[in-house]
Amino acid sequence: MFRPRIIPVLLLKGKGLVKTTKYSNAKYIGDPINAVRIFNDLEADELVFLDITAVHENRTISVDLVKQLGDEAFMPFGVGGGIKNVRQAIDLINAGAEKVVLNTLFIEDPDMISHISRTLGNQSVVVSIDVKKNFFGKYRVYYKSGTKQTDMDPVTAAVNAEKLGAGEIILNYIPNDSLMAGYNLELIKMVSSKVNIPVVASCGAGLLKHFSEAYDAGAHAMAAGSMFVYHGARRGILINYPAKEEIINTFSKNE
Repeated sequence: MFRPRIIPVLLLKGKGLVKTTKYSNAKYIGDPINAVRIFNDLEADELVFLDITAVHENRTISVDLVKQLGDEAFMPFGVGGGIKNVRQAIDLINAGAEKVVLNTLFIEDPDMISHISRTLGNQSVVVSIDVKKNFFGKYRVYYKSGTKQTDMDPVTAAVNAEKLGAGEIILNYIPNDSLMAGYNLELIKMVSSKVNIPVVASCGAGLLKHFSEAYDAGAHAMAAGSMFVYHGARRGILINYPAKEEIINTFSKNE
């Protein structure tokens, strides 16, 4: 039976694997290559690797690291972090990534999204949209790892991303990052109802039912971080991924 993609999002700080809470307090949790090997064994659908300090350090995610990930990964994966132009995007795809994930570039140089999409095809271009509420309770888009606010609302951002040539959107609600209490379903409904490209819900998953809730809200796929790297109330580090039967049973309950 059909089931949506379930995607671990793995954060990198340089070449180390880290996990944040609300986009802050990055905690080292291990080696990304080892994580890939475990996700291979667990048969994950897809992976996303985001270098969270690349933009601030004026560099891109390491091409050499992406090559190492590509040599190990059995599943498709996307990469993001500091990508500024077509050449860098090509290098990362040639290194083994299937998709490039663009966030700050979408805000600072949106026309470059179109250039990359025309070169690589829109199936290889993902725009990651980070969202928080401002002082007045309005949803606004943030960039540079959630540190800078724009005047753009997430629906406008998603529509623009599609027009520019993005083939997919990752929708992140920053206040839910690492809380494992569920996705922002209101936000997912708002955005997914206005675009024709897949929306990947991100930030907040902690239980399998959260995946089906996001799917019912309009998400085409569900991404998570903490759920796949922590275990138990004390959050011991344990790379994990639900069995396909568990995922199928979760979605079959809603049929």
